[in-house]
Amino acid sequence: MESPSLRDLQDRVDAYISQFEEGYFDPPTLVIRLCEELGELAREVSHRFGPKKKKPGEAEGDLELEIGDLLFILVCLSNSQGYDMADIFRRTMEKYETRDKDRWTRKVPQP
Repeated sequence: MESPSLRDLQDRVDAYISQFEEGYFDPPTLVIRLCEELGELAREVSHRFGPKKKKPGEAEGDLELEIGDLLFILVCLSNSQGYDMADIFRRTMEKYETRDKDRWTRKVPQP
């Protein structure tokens, strides 16, 4: 199965949100939700890789779903503002590829 494009993600989220009278939350609410979801991701990362392990009997979280929740909120924010995520990603990569092109040690190509 082919992976969806960013446009596909935006269209699918828009179709989902468009079913509801309330529509998209306003930007401050979306950013608050983004922070909440980031906290959930941070907690899961801390439990898996950090010093604070889960309590005995505490259910294992799903790191992928926590990342997905962040993506969903970012798509909602982008859609609500009429932004194209593919364009955002392209511009962001150009920034990193220019600004940080010599910042890190490059791997030596294997023969």
